[in-house]
Amino acid sequence: MNQCANNWKDYEVLDTGNKEKLERWNSIILRRPDPVCVWPIDQSNPDWKKADAIYHRSKSGGGHWQTVKPIKEFWTIGYKGLRFKISPTGFKHTGLFPEQAANWDFMMDNIQKNTLPEFRVLNLFAYTGGATMACAKAGATEVVHVDASKGMVQWAKENMQLSHLENHKIRFIVDDVVKFVKREQRRGRTYHAIILDPPSYGRGPKQELWKLEDQIYELLLECQKLLDKDAQFLIINCYTTGFTISALHEILKRTIQNKNGGQIECGENLLPVSHNQGVLPCGIFGRWTSD
Repeated sequence: MNQCANNWKDYEVLDTGNKEKLERWNSIILRRPDPVCVWPIDQSNPDWKKADAIYHRSKSGGGHWQTVKPIKEFWTIGYKGLRFKISPTGFKHTGLFPEQAANWDFMMDNIQKNTLPEFRVLNLFAYTGGATMACAKAGATEVVHVDASKGMVQWAKENMQLSHLENHKIRFIVDDVVKFVKREQRRGRTYHAIILDPPSYGRGPKQELWKLEDQIYELLLECQKLLDKDAQFLIINCYTTGFTISALHEILKRTIQNKNGGQIECGENLLPVSHNQGVLPCGIFGRWTSD
């Protein structure tokens, strides 16, 4: 089961090709690398000449932005009443993964339909908080936002203010995810939903090493212990090259479904491409639901 984030108004993939994507972020057009786009560029599409900024990779690693036209250091885009800060970073990212809107839709729908007196959400590797804000806006009574990067947590706090969610119970925590999950077990805490968006490789605030293929099975086993008896869903995203949908399904079956029953759905995250009505693959997702 694939899912396509096709409800955006402020964001659009204009075209793809030559391992690049051309995107509109509100009124700003960015041209960025994307190794999935191995097909050639359609040279007849005039949109490619409209980029306000172009990201160039460096052979020594990293890269830089070339501004064709003056752009602001940051600006905002909206999605269903939420607002997010967008800022081109030195690592080609902008502070948001738009394909995740399909997951936000699922989370918001599930939380809004729920009749539980409380709904606690744990967002791990939470980045700038797209899922955090979606769950808070939908009515979660508490969202715990955990990321190892102090800068990303600060960015998430700005998104909270932009979305006018200051009066919602959101706990922002800078910590190593694995250590935090085990501490929550000792505290006896449980959650009705858990969201994981792990990188392929990373380090915690004290240089704790994270490598997805070596640690994802164990982490999901530990997360299973934090699921409340009335837990509704667990969602995990994966952008690791070579990590397949079938492998993710098998891991969820052995760690979450084995103890909790319920259903598993896995598939690709997709974005619609305006030119030629194509699609852009954006990693994979796995979802456990209680029903």
